[in-house]
Amino acid sequence: MSDSRKGPSRGVAAKPLGGDGSPRSNRSTQSSRPPGRPPGKFTQHKRMAELRQLLVQHPKGVTLAEIAAHLAITPRSARRYLRELPYELEAAPDRPGGEKRWRIPAVDLPRRVSMRRTQAYALLATRSLFEPMRGSTLYEEIALATQTLLGIARRPGRGPNAGVRDVTLDQRFRYLPFAPKDYALHGETLDNVFQAVADLRPLRCRYPGEDGELERRLLHPYAMLLYKEAIHCLALDVDAGDVRALLLDGMRDTRCLDDRFTLPDDFAVDDYVQGQFGIWKADGEPQEVIVDLDPTVAEHVATRRVHPSQTLEALPDGRLRLTLRLCDLTEIPAWILGFGPRAEVVAPASLREAVRRELEAALARYSDAASSEAVYSEAAYSEADSGSRSVR
Repeated sequence: MSDSRKGPSRGVAAKPLGGDGSPRSNRSTQSSRPPGRPPGKFTQHKRMAELRQLLVQHPKGVTLAEIAAHLAITPRSARRYLRELPYELEAAPDRPGGEKRWRIPAVDLPRRVSMRRTQAYALLATRSLFEPMRGSTLYEEIALATQTLLGIARRPGRGPNAGVRDVTLDQRFRYLPFAPKDYALHGETLDNVFQAVADLRPLRCRYPGEDGELERRLLHPYAMLLYKEAIHCLALDVDAGDVRALLLDGMRDTRCLDDRFTLPDDFAVDDYVQGQFGIWKADGEPQEVIVDLDPTVAEHVATRRVHPSQTLEALPDGRLRLTLRLCDLTEIPAWILGFGPRAEVVAPASLREAVRRELEAALARYSDAASSEAVYSEAAYSEADSGSRSVR
């Protein structure tokens, strides 16, 4: 390696490199990211990811000074990061007597993926799915891929669209999550769970038991699922001997172990995903669930697949009969109650009774208020009715 005190040729200070190889302004970098560890929690993996991206973007190589400037670190730290990369890097001067340029061998460079603008826009439309992961190293990796997709999507078109560059379609064609959780305070947990799933590594953590107290768990994480805008870890609880879905934000003190486990040959995520009604294995004898829905909500259900077993039947009075076969009825009462008086449980009798008790408990909360005079201001009425306002 070259002397870390040696700067770029002709005594010119190295500037951070842009994606096209040209120096980019380092004014903001110098003011907000001085050399050394960044403020807040230090994550070495983020800088390693940036270094890999820099080397991939510059196949002809980069100097130590350019790496140090790009990452806002010292040349000595740049050497250390280069040694930790999983490549046998090549180092050669770009001219006789010039400074060495470090590059990934051509055989180790990632292959280019051919992609059209429409395909890039389709992938970009889903990026808000990962917004809850902001603050984790996994999110940083996804953000790097997003920048690459943006470069493809915003390039000028060809043929009839030659020269046309749409810089806003990625904002106008997108998926909008309903009510995503915020995992900003769980970035380390998220990274540990993803590493355990990706590398098949056992995971130790603490997780609430049935009494709400944290219990130590040894897990074999099989999958990480984004379900109903929340992150779940589908894992084998080694001590209990069963596979269960754990909410990521309930996990504490996570730690990946060095050994590995074997993923069962017959494991399939689809065996555990029960549509609208949770994540669990459909073991045991299923019960037939019959729900009649009023015409006002019939289309809402008819146009959705709430469970793989569902069948629909139009009734003579205009209502819609939904029939399901479920092994676990834990989550279905809350779903039925969401329709209010527009849904009626026909079977089984135990589910009908459970829904009736929930309705009675809800009504009891309002019984005192109903017996006293209620005064509603115009502002409160307007707020309650805001859902019917037009968007301007």
